[in-house]
Amino acid sequence: MSDLSLIQYVLIALIFIWSGFVRSGLGFGGAVLSLPFLLLVKDDPLVFLPIIAVHLLVFSSLTIWMNNRGNRKSRDGAGGEKLTGFGPDASAKMQEGTVDWTYLWRMLGIMLVPKLIGVFGLFTLPPNVLSAIIFVIVAIYSVSYILNRPFRSNSKAVDVALLMIGGYISGTSLIGAPLIIAVAAQHVAREKLRDTLFGLWFILVFIKLAAFIWVGLDLQLIHHLWLLPCAAIGHMIGLRFHDGILKAETPVFFRMLGIVLLAVSSVGMVSVLI
Repeated sequence: MSDLSLIQYVLIALIFIWSGFVRSGLGFGGAVLSLPFLLLVKDDPLVFLPIIAVHLLVFSSLTIWMNNRGNRKSRDGAGGEKLTGFGPDASAKMQEGTVDWTYLWRMLGIMLVPKLIGVFGLFTLPPNVLSAIIFVIVAIYSVSYILNRPFRSNSKAVDVALLMIGGYISGTSLIGAPLIIAVAAQHVAREKLRDTLFGLWFILVFIKLAAFIWVGLDLQLIHHLWLLPCAAIGHMIGLRFHDGILKAETPVFFRMLGIVLLAVSSVGMVSVLI
């Protein structure tokens, strides 16, 4: 990224603000909703994936920690004294949290092997081929948003298939979230969905970041100094947006988002072909 122009740096900063916003606001989309725009600035996924990975590790762990700390405080009595007692009600209060760890580990067990296969494919595909794959996948997602028909799972077999495909796509490009959410949204309580996904993303991205380090990929560490604050701005805005998401459905927002993503992915595909 050292040879980019000032305009390109400004565009990248704005895109990472957008990335932070959608990640904290929706619980997913930090990569799938920003990577197509980044590839229009510089057509090389391996430049941006390490940056996105580090941002996800930082903000997902921070959000889970803050939310669970808030829950622990809410379980304390007046004056800061912890609630005590026996019985199912007291037990339930002590076990409350914002992450459904039981279902998270179940999903991870299904996704782990496809994830590792996808990570291997990431380093064997030429950058232009990987960019084309990303644009095609984003175009498919965008059409589902436009038609207001997100991916849905109707059986255990379909659950497993979607998780395996999502794991593989996550391994190659970090944009397998919509397929994974199609399963998780049906088995995880709505108020726990975002943080459960954050926990899953943290583990999956940690694996991928370890692979980046192992092969000696440039992690663009110097650029984290100015891109982390950009993502933090979007993250704080997204936290407020998430409160509204929990109270109301937003099909219009996703439809407009789908139209923009379809246009961007179409332009990206043309640029790759040319």
